[in-house]
Amino acid sequence: MPRVICLGEVLIDQISEDIGAPYEQVSSWKPYFGGAPANVACGLAKLGTPVSLISCVGQDAAGTDLLKQLGAAGVETSGVQVHPEAITREVYVTRDAQGDRSFERFNGDDQTVFADTLMSAEHLPEHLFADAKFLVLGTLGLSSPQTSRAIGRALKLAEENFVKVVVDVNWRAMFWKAPEQVVKLLPLLLKYTDFLKMTEDEAKLLFRLTSPAAIAQAYSHLEGILITNGDKECRYYLGERQNKHPVYPVYSVDTTGAGDAFLAAFIHKIYHRPLTNLLDPKFADGVVAYACAAGALATLNMGAIAGQPSDRQIREFLAMREAKH
Repeated sequence: MPRVICLGEVLIDQISEDIGAPYEQVSSWKPYFGGAPANVACGLAKLGTPVSLISCVGQDAAGTDLLKQLGAAGVETSGVQVHPEAITREVYVTRDAQGDRSFERFNGDDQTVFADTLMSAEHLPEHLFADAKFLVLGTLGLSSPQTSRAIGRALKLAEENFVKVVVDVNWRAMFWKAPEQVVKLLPLLLKYTDFLKMTEDEAKLLFRLTSPAAIAQAYSHLEGILITNGDKECRYYLGERQNKHPVYPVYSVDTTGAGDAFLAAFIHKIYHRPLTNLLDPKFADGVVAYACAAGALATLNMGAIAGQPSDRQIREFLAMREAKH
């Protein structure tokens, strides 16, 4: 059966338990499974879509625990490399009163080498690409030369095997020693991209545009563009048509995994149908509604994985919304 491949970082989010406190005043941190590509992989597995993760962790307790959690979540992990010297990354995250998060710092110091920066192109499991429908990745791996080469190799394998490429920009300046590099590297990544997801802030920063249709005009090979904007509407360009969908209001506890749950749900819906179905406005709008519901539900629990909703939860949520209207 064809699968989805997610490629990129898997790490630990150390989330502040002191809501509203700045980093220096946090007295307690709680570790959660994290890393956008890994979050998307777990979200897909929970929805019932076969998925593999390609990543790199350290040969340490954190790396071992993450591998166990991936397996328990139903993610196939033969593509996760284990580096004997570099360590697994941890990210310290503070939260405001609305549950919105800020990424503060990493474990270690300026000299620390993280395993996710040392993914080996030579050790990519090429057989997975022969049996894949989508390759999902972000931009963080481009910040390190070795992982960037692995991404380049993965994109070539996707092209050779007619695998659609989904890119979630997921811009995090703190991962880059020279953030301006992304302006040079992103166009190279976009050449291989079929579906592009980003936030409105990322669209402004990287494209100086916020209209999905305008971006589609500049990059005419793109089959779909999704622009999310936190608790505001999602705008999208699918089936050669632009539209928007409101965000479902919920009492959010933690927004860490909302975008990843949104993307997992979007991919889950288009995985199970021919992509030509996106030319049907009703289908395309339904896919985005499903993804928005997943994103909203993901904010009801702490951590990016615990809140990932099941297909049944999403459908019940949408049915309740429909009944109220």
